[in-house]
Amino acid sequence: MASSQLMADYRRWLTFQRQEQLSREHQGIEQRIEQAKASANQVAQGYRSMAEKAASEGACYRTLFLRSHDNEDALVCEGWLFIRRMLSEGTQTRVRATLLETFTLEDGIMQPGDKPARKVTLEIYDRLQMDKGMLTSPRVDCIHASEGYHFLTLLDAVRGDLRPHMT
Repeated sequence: MASSQLMADYRRWLTFQRQEQLSREHQGIEQRIEQAKASANQVAQGYRSMAEKAASEGACYRTLFLRSHDNEDALVCEGWLFIRRMLSEGTQTRVRATLLETFTLEDGIMQPGDKPARKVTLEIYDRLQMDKGMLTSPRVDCIHASEGYHFLTLLDAVRGDLRPHMT
């Protein structure tokens, strides 16, 4: 086997390893949120805090999100989210943000700026799970995405150097 093919296979293997790692991380975070019995209001408070830090310090937050494909498969992707503003009306909370993707299975690991940032609108709501005994859990979904996104944004993973890539 030629060394260039061997290296290509190795890079592909690393990409699949990263995909598996992110899938396990996403599943673990969802389980912790479920066990904590968090509500959509609590999640909205977290996003408000992120919006304040974004405005004052240019903070971007690491986010994991599921992207559904045509064949119904959902793969975890990774990126950084810059929260531009929060919109609340009654029980409905929407978040205007800019997403900078840093990992997809198709593209592998990307550096900031490899792919243009995209504006997204997220909706925060409580989801009723009938299969788990009428359990409610908070959910954050992108409302204008045909591919179906579900976001988990981490408050403890912050960067302040990505603002130039968010335009």
